[in-house]
Amino acid sequence: MKIVGLIIFTIFFSFSWAQTNTRILFILDASNSMNLDWNEQTRMAAAKEVLSKSLENLRGVPDLELALRVYGHQSMVTNTYQDCQDTKLEVPFAASNIDAIKNKIRGLQAKGATPIARSLEAAAADFPDTLARNFIILITDGLESCDNDPCLVARKLRDKGVKVTPFVIGLGMDLSYLDKFECIGSYTDAESKAAFENVLNNILSKALLNTTVQINLNSVDSKPIETDVSMFLYEAGTTNLKYTYTHTLNRKGLPDTLVLDPSIKYDLRVATLPAIEKNNIAIVPHTHNTIQLPAGQGQLKITSVKSPEGSKLETRITQPNSDKTIYVQQLGEIQKLLVGSYQLEVLTLPRTYKEIQIAQSKLTSIDIAAAGQVKYDAPKGLVGQLFYERTPGQWEWVIDLKYNEKSGLISLQPGAYKVVYREKEQRSSAYTKEKKFNIFSLKITNLSL
Repeated sequence: MKIVGLIIFTIFFSFSWAQTNTRILFILDASNSMNLDWNEQTRMAAAKEVLSKSLENLRGVPDLELALRVYGHQSMVTNTYQDCQDTKLEVPFAASNIDAIKNKIRGLQAKGATPIARSLEAAAADFPDTLARNFIILITDGLESCDNDPCLVARKLRDKGVKVTPFVIGLGMDLSYLDKFECIGSYTDAESKAAFENVLNNILSKALLNTTVQINLNSVDSKPIETDVSMFLYEAGTTNLKYTYTHTLNRKGLPDTLVLDPSIKYDLRVATLPAIEKNNIAIVPHTHNTIQLPAGQGQLKITSVKSPEGSKLETRITQPNSDKTIYVQQLGEIQKLLVGSYQLEVLTLPRTYKEIQIAQSKLTSIDIAAAGQVKYDAPKGLVGQLFYERTPGQWEWVIDLKYNEKSGLISLQPGAYKVVYREKEQRSSAYTKEKKFNIFSLKITNLSL
C-alpha cells in the first residue's frame, strides 16, 4: 500500500549573496494516486488549486524565473507496468511564464508512476547555470515507486556541490513515515489543504527573501527548550500586530523557523507567566536570525489532599514587591511559571500566605491544611467578629458574624481564634464578651455564646 504524504523539497546551488536572480523549479506529481480524495476533492485538484494560487502571488516579483517539471502524466500505470522514465520539463525557465505554467497545470491528468529520484536527478540539469539562487519545489503525495533511491540521489547531488534541503508535509499519515526523509533533511506535516497552502507560501517566502527567524525561549542554562506559548510580534513602538504564533519545537527539538518581513523592527511579547518582552528587534535580511529570550520555567501545583473531595480554593499569585495579580490558580491545577520567587495568597479563612521559589523544570507542590469548622449558638441574635492569632498577641480580623443571627457554621484553617460579640438588643459596650477557641483540621468546634 502506498503511504500518502505531501513532500516539498528545496534544492539550492552554491551562490554569492550579492546575486539577486532567483529561479524556482516546480516539480508536480501527476501519478495515479493523486486521483484519490483529500479534503472533499482529489489530491490532484487540491495541488493544482494551491499551486495556481501561489503562482499568482509571485506575479510581478522582480528578478524571478520559474519553470515546471511534471512526472507520472504521460504513461498509464497498470498492475503489470509502470513507466519510470515518465518525467518531463514541460515549461522551461523564463521571466514571465506564470500563465504558461498555469495553463499546463490546468490540463494535466494524473495517471502514472512516481519516479521521484529520477525527476530530482533530471531537475539538476533544468537550470541554465548555477549563478543564480536556484530552488526546486517538489509536490507529491507519496513514496518513490520506482527502483531509484531519492536519498542516494541527494547524496550524489551534494557530492557535486548541490545542497539539498527538503520540506516534507505529511497529510494525515503515520508520522513515522516521515523519518524516511531524514537522509535528505528537515520536514513538517499538514492535515489540511489550508495548512499545505500556508507551508508552500512559507517556503516560497524563504526562497525569495531568504530571511528566516527562530525564537529561542531559553532555560536558565541557556538551552532553547521552553515552548508551547503564544508569541505576538508588533511593529516596534506601535500597537500594530504583525504576526501571532504558537511557539513550537520541531521534530528535532529545535525552535521552529519563521519568515518575517525584515524591512521593519519588532516588539516581541511572549505569553509566559509572567509575560516577557523584547523590544526594537532588527531582522537582518538574507540570513538566519536567532532571537534569544531568558524564559526558564518550572511548575506549581497547589493541593489540599486531606480536604473533602470537591473542595474549591483559589490562590492569587504575585511577585515580591508587586500587588499585580499574575494568575489565580485553582486547587489541583498545574501551572507553568517563570523561574523565580513568588508570593501566594490562598483564599482560605483566614488567608494563607506562602513564599515559594520556582526552579527550572521542577514541580513545586504546596499543600494547604484541610479546614475545620466552628459551630456557634446563642439564645439571641448577635453582632460580632471573629479573629485569628497569626502571631502571639496579634489578633487578625477574619470575618463578621452574620448580623443578628443566633447560630452559624464557619470553615476555618487550623489555629487559635477568638470571637468578640454582644447580643444585638443590648445597647451598651459593657455587654461585650469574647471567647477563645482552637480549630483543628476536619473537626467541628462547638461554641455556646
